[in-house]
Amino acid sequence: MKQLKTLAIAIVLFIGTQVSAQSKVAHIDVQALMTTMPEMKTAQDQMKKIQETYDKDYKNMVTEYQTKLQKYEQEAPTAGDALNDTRSKEMQDMGSRIQQFEQTAKKELGQKELDLIKPIMEKAQKAIQKVAKAKGVNYVLDATTGSGVLFAEGGIDLLADVKKELGF
Repeated sequence: MKQLKTLAIAIVLFIGTQVSAQSKVAHIDVQALMTTMPEMKTAQDQMKKIQETYDKDYKNMVTEYQTKLQKYEQEAPTAGDALNDTRSKEMQDMGSRIQQFEQTAKKELGQKELDLIKPIMEKAQKAIQKVAKAKGVNYVLDATTGSGVLFAEGGIDLLADVKKELGF
């Protein structure tokens, strides 16, 4: 019985090493690929313009808030209680709108970034798959720093071939 168990383990190990010997593993620094893609530069430029628009609107709202606040603080001693209460409520509402605008802008910027980057990522993924299939690679690991690949020497680096496939 022990010999049968040992024989079974030996067969499993032998088959496992045969399968792994036939598997080809490659790696690619996806971040390096993405940052060198021309489409990424275009997307970054678009994001910068959108960010600048939001920043301008936000600064205008804050400036208007500060101007009104100074005006109301100067006039507060001579204004009546009813007017001061109305102005106080107006300033609170304005502050809330500014906070809401900031939150909405961050959310919209995040979504816009996803919308711009998703097709670029899909294009890169298709190119990686095409090159991997052409080279007979079974597994492609992401060699981007911090991606979990601890060592990527040897093997096949697909970065140059994928760039070539993408035309740059």
